[in-house]
Amino acid sequence: MSAGTAGQVREILAFLERRGTKRNREGMARYAIVAKNVLGVSVGDLRTRAKTLGRDHALALALWQTNVYEARMLAGFVDEPDRVTPAQMDRWARDFDNWAICDHSCFHLFDKTPHAWTKIRQWSARREEFVRRAAFALLASVALHDKTAPDEPFVSALTLIERASTDERNFVKKGVNWALRGIGRRNPRLKARALALSRKLAASANPTQRWIGKDALRDLSR
Repeated sequence: MSAGTAGQVREILAFLERRGTKRNREGMARYAIVAKNVLGVSVGDLRTRAKTLGRDHALALALWQTNVYEARMLAGFVDEPDRVTPAQMDRWARDFDNWAICDHSCFHLFDKTPHAWTKIRQWSARREEFVRRAAFALLASVALHDKTAPDEPFVSALTLIERASTDERNFVKKGVNWALRGIGRRNPRLKARALALSRKLAASANPTQRWIGKDALRDLSR
């Protein structure tokens, strides 16, 4: 880490400590945002600060290494997608300890990298709760943001969704559901495919599959 980057990190951490509040920390805990080092800074403050920093890969890596939740949120905002490596994505995914940092990293950074589909496939087979959730948060993010992607990868991804649909862990099943709904919203062809899978899951004897299927049916049938 360069001296300049180290100085930036110190200044940013001081800013985050000033902006953190007990009220925000308590509110985050109510929404199951639990991490080892949470300062209680609002997302609005993080967005505003990120805009002043611009894109900076070295700074993002250094912020992540602080192990501070809000610094890691900033890392997701400021990193440069074309400089993110598969190894970095794996390192960060192993560090995910709550749904918010998982979804934030996927939604604001990982889905813009050229490695997104590879990680969707790899992580969907992992057992760690937030790594597996990351697979489906990333799939949902790509479904929303990549307007030019062909249908075929999303059709194939429905197999990953069905395979993970028996995982009863709360944050996994909600991620699977999010991805299924996201695929169904892309266009009429994918909606038909997503609805077919939703009906199949809704009719399952497995309670987790039923929940995923019924919730997706409600959303996609509007």
